[in-house]
Amino acid sequence: MTDAALPASDTTVRDFIAKTIAEHPVVLFMKGVPDAPRCGFSSVVVQILDHVGAEFVGVDVLQDDALRDGIKSFSDWPTIPQLYVKGEFVGGSDIVREMFQAGELKTLMVEQGLVPA
Repeated sequence: MTDAALPASDTTVRDFIAKTIAEHPVVLFMKGVPDAPRCGFSSVVVQILDHVGAEFVGVDVLQDDALRDGIKSFSDWPTIPQLYVKGEFVGGSDIVREMFQAGELKTLMVEQGLVPA
């Protein structure tokens, strides 16, 4: 897991988000970084992704107010964390947890070729 670089200015936030999800198969926009989440919801998603064995990029939205607001409008989703897989918005903490518990998240990752079966 790695951390993506932050956008240079407010005007590039939308481009930064689009570029990040296009360049990385699994992206988690979160509070904090994967090694040190700064909210319980972000921590839960990091633990789930680690458990299913998915490599992912973490983007700390707390580093930039424009990014924190921008990801919410980009996805039309009001909360953080937000998980993207192969460019598609998957959901926030509750959805990721429910998918994990139902076995759907692992299936998605396997189908996308991101983790072994």
